[in-house]
Parts: sequence; C-alpha cells; structure tokens
Amino acid sequence: MTRLIRGWPLTIGLAAVFGLCVGPFYWLAMAATHANSEIFSYPPKFYPGDQLLENTRKLEESIGLLNVLGNTLFVAVVQTAGALVVSLLAGYAFAKFTFWGRDAFFVLLLSTLVIPGGVTIIPIFEMMNDIGLIDSYPALILPGLSVPFGIFLMRQSLLAVPDDLLDAARVDGAGELRVLVQVVVPVMRPVLAALAVFLFLGAWNDFLWPLIALRTPEMHTLPVALASLQATTRTDFGQVMVGTALSALPMMALFLILQKQFISGLLAGATKG
Repeated sequence: MTRLIRGWPLTIGLAAVFGLCVGPFYWLAMAATHANSEIFSYPPKFYPGDQLLENTRKLEESIGLLNVLGNTLFVAVVQTAGALVVSLLAGYAFAKFTFWGRDAFFVLLLSTLVIPGGVTIIPIFEMMNDIGLIDSYPALILPGLSVPFGIFLMRQSLLAVPDDLLDAARVDGAGELRVLVQVVVPVMRPVLAALAVFLFLGAWNDFLWPLIALRTPEMHTLPVALASLQATTRTDFGQVMVGTALSALPMMALFLILQKQFISGLLAGATKG
C-alpha cells in the first residue's frame, strides 16, 4: 500500500505530460469535425461534430486534396529513399575506406551542420534555375538528397561494424556492392529506420523550399497548399484543421510501422562507444 501511494506522484506527472502531448492533437481532430463558426466557440467543443465530410469536400475543392497529398507523398518518399542511399554510401566510404583527404573532407562536411538552412536557399535556387529545374519535382527532391547529419550518423554507426566481418565477405568473393547490401544493410537496419523517420518528417513538412521552387499550383505540396488557405479577410479553419490532421497521419503511420527499429536505432546510438 505504501509503495502504491509513493507511485501516485509519478503517475500523476506522467498523466499530465501525456495530456500536454496528446491534448493538442485531440483538439485538432475534434475541430476538424466542426464548422468554422464552432471551432473557436466558448466553451471549447471536445466532442465530435458532423462537419468532417463537408470540411473535407471544401478542402478538396479549394486545393485539390488528393492531388496535393499525392505530390507530397511522392516527393517525401523519393527524397527519403534517395537521402538514405546517399547517406549510407557516403557514411560507408568515410568509415571503411582510406583515401586522401578523408578526415579533412569529413570535418568540412560537419562544418555545414552549423550553417542555417535559409542561407543556402538562394544558391540552391540559382543552381536549380541555371539547369532549368525550377517548377519541377527534381527541384524539390535533389537538394534534399545530401543530408550531412545522415552521413554523420551512418559513419559513426558503421565504425562499430567489425572490419573482419566485411573482410570475411570479401574473401568469399563478394564485391563491395554485395558486401554493402547483404552484410552492412541488415546490420544497419535499426539506424536506417530511425534516420528514415527523421528524413521523411523533414521532407513531408518542408514549406519554404517548395514555396520558392514551385510556380504551378497543381504541383504544390500539402504545407504550401494549406498556407494558401490563409485568407486576408476570412479563413475557413474547418478546412485548415482537416488538412493539418491529414498531414499528421502519415507520420504517425510511419512511426507505428518502424517503431521497433526506430527505438532500437536510438538505443544503439545511445549505447555505442
């Protein structure tokens, strides 16, 4: 009984933290089911309404919801997959190969982590414009393929992979590509899953670069399309709430699918060394 009483403060504290984390998402989901005039009424409505389908219909008419979701999903998936491949290959090279200037190049790569992303917007725009890629999907995807943090994470994780394991595969006649695919990737799966979640989150929620790089409304991603709903006179927050709720669903689904690998990757990174 005494132990149970002592545990109450911790239980209450965890419940409060849980409420602070989940409360905004619950209110968002409930607000998406109400009309615009009811969302900010007092007292707040924490129960489902009957306007979800109507708000979704209006959102589809305003921004072409299905098309926008398809654009966002395509860009996020391709960019995440490409960034994972680039990060793995670069990290493998930095960790397992010896070449001239390796350490200097790695330090130079790390130095880019302190550069704010907004500083690179203009140079990237000029590069994309010079090769004629502005207002295209490659303009959205290519700048996101090189992720210094991803390369750093792969390199640090690959340092823990024994060289003898790779040498044994080479002795058996495996080429470098086969060693990478059949030996390194299975070992690195938890770290790759953790990195994939972060990369997908960044690509899915990216707003500034798609806003600058795109001119055609039919190519807009979800964050840009939702921002276009912000009117100067009257904003239909019912549509905004539906779009915002939908934008959170893929991330929740991805995390649930990769939850085991994601946690394993984080724990592996926390215990190494």
